[in-house]
Amino acid sequence: MRPEYNAGMDPDHFENASLRRIGWPWTGAAEDPAWQALAAAHPGARPARVSEQHRTGYVLSDAPDAGFRAESPPEWQRRPVFTADGVPLHERAAVGDWVLHDGRRILALLPRRSAIKRAAAGEHYQQQVIAANVDTAFVVCGLDADFNPRRIERYLLLVGGGGVQPVIVLTKADHAGTDTEAALAALADLRAQGLPVLALDARDPQAVAALAPWLAPGMTAVLVGSSGAGKSTLTNSLLGQQRMKTGEVREHDSRGRHTTTHRALIALPSGACLVDTPGMRELKPTGEEELADGGFADIEALAAQCRFSDCSHRTEPGCAVNAALEAGTLDPARVGNYLKLRDEIAGAADRLATRLAQKADAKVQNKALRRRLDEKYPRR
Repeated sequence: MRPEYNAGMDPDHFENASLRRIGWPWTGAAEDPAWQALAAAHPGARPARVSEQHRTGYVLSDAPDAGFRAESPPEWQRRPVFTADGVPLHERAAVGDWVLHDGRRILALLPRRSAIKRAAAGEHYQQQVIAANVDTAFVVCGLDADFNPRRIERYLLLVGGGGVQPVIVLTKADHAGTDTEAALAALADLRAQGLPVLALDARDPQAVAALAPWLAPGMTAVLVGSSGAGKSTLTNSLLGQQRMKTGEVREHDSRGRHTTTHRALIALPSGACLVDTPGMRELKPTGEEELADGGFADIEALAAQCRFSDCSHRTEPGCAVNAALEAGTLDPARVGNYLKLRDEIAGAADRLATRLAQKADAKVQNKALRRRLDEKYPRR
């Protein structure tokens, strides 16, 4: 137990410099209705930010480099189930979240202002939060055999769907044989839509300084990308020290091992916070995304001009997307990925709708059961 956390909760606890140095974004928290409700429900609790998430619990921080372990609430420790009383994975704290705690256990999850999510692997529909309360997502991709515009588009879809600004960071620009200009040309459609694209050497602090506009004091960024893309190397350069373990990549496919084994929130010298994440093999949409967020705003604009509102952009007459393909103004591979992601989002949306219907039905059944029990066993 941390004895200094026994004090009552008051606005000053939400306005101190230590919290602001790890990204506390709400200057008027005391006037926020959600804050007031949680404060009233948990008198004496204090705020902290989730800096690490493990199977056995969490590491919280209330100042830079001041982490301490805390247990999760009992209801978070149970396996998520399809009942009205279950707590889904995405409604539990994740790295970047703000919580209320008593020094030993998390008491409540504070409302999020952004969250990057993906559909979790498994038989049943679940959402997994990759990072919460972040301003910018650096989509990191190596300029070697790891370079894959289609994977970048998939990351953009998940990032944009969470209300986070994406910045594409192409690492390994210093490697022999790297064709930076060709890579930039392959991303020309994304750059034309105003998406920032930077090519740099992640080991060079001067080159990494180009990320400074997104790492101002109080801001939070997250690194996403495949294993071996250079996320940990980039983190070390931003820190100015070799803190994160890095590893070699395989020569034949430029893929690396998971040198980062868990998500972690790190305070940077600039006053910003950075979330480093392990490489993710599966990037499944949740069903809540918009295709325009994946860098497909131009294709979506063309789709709105098709003769039929339900055009599949395959064989229908009057298809504006096919007309652009025939005219050579759209990349066929990019359109193919657009159609693939569209179908994935539609499928995920159907599973999400089923999940919500099951939860609503369970809630109705639970209410009916409680009513019957109250009638049979009236309270005295």
